[in-house]
Amino acid sequence: MKKIFFAALALAVVLPAAAQDTYESGRLLGSDLNGTARYVGMGGAMEALGADISTTSSNPAGIGLFRHSNMSAGFGLVSQADAHEFDGRSTTNMSFDQAGFVYAMRMDRSSFINFSFNYHKSRNFNQILSVADHAIQNASSNAVTAEKDWQGYYSLGVSTDGYLLGYKSPTSSQRTLNFSQLDYLNANVLADEYPYEYEGKTYADLVLNGMDADTYNFDRAHRGWINEFDFTLSGNSDDRFYWGATVGLYDVKYKGYSEYAEGLHFTNGTDGGIVSYGDYRTIRGTGVDMKFGVIFRPVEYSPFRVGLYVNSPTWYDLTTENTTALINQSALGEKLDGTRTEGGDIDNSYKFRFNTPWKFGVSLGHTIGKNLALGATYEFSDYGASQNRVKDGQDDWGYEDSYKDNVMKRNTEDVMKGVSTLKVGLEYKPIPEVALRAGYNYVSAAYADNGVRDQTLDSYGVMYASTSDYVNWKATNRFTAGFGCKIGSMNLDASYQYSTTDGDFYPFQPNITGSVSPASVSNKRHQILFTLGYTF
Repeated sequence: MKKIFFAALALAVVLPAAAQDTYESGRLLGSDLNGTARYVGMGGAMEALGADISTTSSNPAGIGLFRHSNMSAGFGLVSQADAHEFDGRSTTNMSFDQAGFVYAMRMDRSSFINFSFNYHKSRNFNQILSVADHAIQNASSNAVTAEKDWQGYYSLGVSTDGYLLGYKSPTSSQRTLNFSQLDYLNANVLADEYPYEYEGKTYADLVLNGMDADTYNFDRAHRGWINEFDFTLSGNSDDRFYWGATVGLYDVKYKGYSEYAEGLHFTNGTDGGIVSYGDYRTIRGTGVDMKFGVIFRPVEYSPFRVGLYVNSPTWYDLTTENTTALINQSALGEKLDGTRTEGGDIDNSYKFRFNTPWKFGVSLGHTIGKNLALGATYEFSDYGASQNRVKDGQDDWGYEDSYKDNVMKRNTEDVMKGVSTLKVGLEYKPIPEVALRAGYNYVSAAYADNGVRDQTLDSYGVMYASTSDYVNWKATNRFTAGFGCKIGSMNLDASYQYSTTDGDFYPFQPNITGSVSPASVSNKRHQILFTLGYTF
């Protein structure tokens, strides 16, 4: 028995440029419904009503409706309803969600210029995803690696260092980009040695013969966040037209650890042992975007308001690292000396860029007397327009340069869809000091039902992939309710949110080999949020 420790990925040493694939970058798209408890309690439908600091991250014109300076901070609990603990991660976690202030400057009787700063947690990555004892027919992870060789996507050959790599052809020394880190582990740990003679001497030839699995188990613990820091300048004219502009800065910290195990079998159906994969990945970096918006009252003496806004792409500059291990407890990997390769480890790190798509929104708001406020918002963003970008040295001015990964871009356009978000909410005040709130928030599916994490693409996003699993998540439904009270200059707000999203999980690309039916998974979350505010 022996274990192979691969140094930094030999197949990547001469190719420093890198990018992510569609599904890895997809986790950076969109945002949670999060912010102040008032904003969450109304389902986020405040882009025309304004006067809440959370609108700075969508329609910054909402800051122009503040007539007094204000500061606020919020925290809460987030709990996943449909998961078990994994990797030491609990299904319930504390979360610090928002902190900010608005400084209002009166210009005349009915006009203001306001400045605000707000932090909020745009994405909370904490999630545990599990699939237990799901059936496979005529397929496995190692069989995908072998099948890609047999179908000519690459030609497996032994490098000068003695490792199996994917080449353009049997006689080429040029590497292909569709031979991934995962393929590298499968090929070099699970390949069997066969003897052959040449000029009277016996040599060993490495051959990967894919063995099928019948069941698999999968667990992954996601953790981390995207923190958003918004700086906004906003104002109003004659209490009828409101405008705003925001510069947003983002801090990304993602960690994910997964374990995937397959039960293999021989062609006669007898037990072939188990192959297990462990993968630890981090994504860290920063981003920047801009948001612009207006709110106006079409009828001078009516409280009815219309909001329009546009958010630029978020331009991310990121670094990802992974450590991946394969543990072989199967009949594969047999050597001529009677030993069997029991496993291998690999690690890698690279930088890349990712641009999210533009977002456009329209919102309506209306108040009836001093007791009832109604809001509705529609947003659209074409996720297929997002870009994975390859870093490629420096431009003529000495700045770091990048270019679009066109092969992966076509995959993104096939997999990702235009996403619509609908928000509706209301606030009712039975007395001036007490507010009751309710809302609904719907986000359409971002992934095509037949979307595939394509492992055959000639792309850096495939080359640097250390896993092959993916989920085609469907629409998200969020139901919210809230309560607020005001005591002098202080206000205390609380909200509850229930969010549910279903999806189809695949351990690897299903159309390369065998039959891989999707496993149904879901992400159901409960959130309780509290915000304390002070007006001055």
